[in-house]
Amino acid sequence: MFNHDSAPSPGFPASSVGRLVIKIGSALLVDPDGAIRIDWLRGVIEDIAQRHAAGQQIIVVSSGAIALGARRLSLPKGGRGSLDDAQAAAAVGQIALSHHWAGLLKDQGITAGQMLLTLDDLEHRRRYLNAAATLERLMALRVVPVINENDSVATTEIRFGDNDRLAARIAQAAKADAVALLSDVDGLYTANPHSNPDAKLVRDVRKIDAHITDMADGGSGSGMGSGGMASKIAAAKIATSAGAHLAILSGLPERPLSAWENGANGTIFHAQPSKGARQNWLAGRLTSKGRIMVDAGAENALRDGRSLLPAGVTQVEGRFVRGDVVDIIGTDGRLIARGLIEYDAEETTLIAGKRKSDIAELLGQPVRPALIHRNHMVLL
Repeated sequence: MFNHDSAPSPGFPASSVGRLVIKIGSALLVDPDGAIRIDWLRGVIEDIAQRHAAGQQIIVVSSGAIALGARRLSLPKGGRGSLDDAQAAAAVGQIALSHHWAGLLKDQGITAGQMLLTLDDLEHRRRYLNAAATLERLMALRVVPVINENDSVATTEIRFGDNDRLAARIAQAAKADAVALLSDVDGLYTANPHSNPDAKLVRDVRKIDAHITDMADGGSGSGMGSGGMASKIAAAKIATSAGAHLAILSGLPERPLSAWENGANGTIFHAQPSKGARQNWLAGRLTSKGRIMVDAGAENALRDGRSLLPAGVTQVEGRFVRGDVVDIIGTDGRLIARGLIEYDAEETTLIAGKRKSDIAELLGQPVRPALIHRNHMVLL
């Protein structure tokens, strides 16, 4: 389902990709001393301006606020020594980051917008729809949104932790055609190329399976960013399941998008058939309120497109209420589906493994036939 031959990656021409999300990592945007690499950023914006003029709609997800703020505040460990330091650095650095983006885009005749989001903003259905509506309006107005995680208020419980997955979720919300992750690596390799000289570049991935995920190295190459190859593959799962291609390519050239169009290395994860809007949102979520373990019969039924019935449940974990998102776990311990639960945790535990005829007596009330209806579920 993948290849690593010598053919160049096809790139994302403006003619075939109407809406593109570009993610830029801290290691590219900020030098080791914490100063912004202004000449490099100017080159990226020239690439963006060229595509913008050709009619392509661009959304930018930009890291760098914590690194910039840490330099201005003289904070140790790049501002990541503590949560308080990271939040303070983000508050100061975000102003500087926005100033550079807005000024350089204005030089190209482009209006910049800003959106700061937390994980909760995209995990909560109504706020997700609000963000999607804002992006749609900005696109119609020919604005280039510059998006970052709101690290000044985000905590461990409500943060993405890396902008790779944020970029994929933004692509999902904006119904983008493709995502380009500009990084200090030039794609996915069969092994870590820094430690294994026999590692080969994987140029095309048609399906993300266990073989692909096993290639990931969770470490960031520079030590400045928060994401590694594992986060990029997680982002690819989100983007491709929503019908968007995702590319990992080197951001080291002065004009990285142009370089890739001209044959520079990169890895493309190809889009899968898109699901419905609610199912895309469910598939892209990074959090859930609980876990429902099922037996082999229930697992087979789910894969055949049926609803989850209480009889197939073997174990219940978590604290949730009706309407919460829960994960469904197969017999091998892997996540197989996600959906909106019809019962709260106490009720689910009580009726797990039971037949419909027994459930009404156990609950003392009329019962809903499915624990999770197939219309409120997505297979993963």
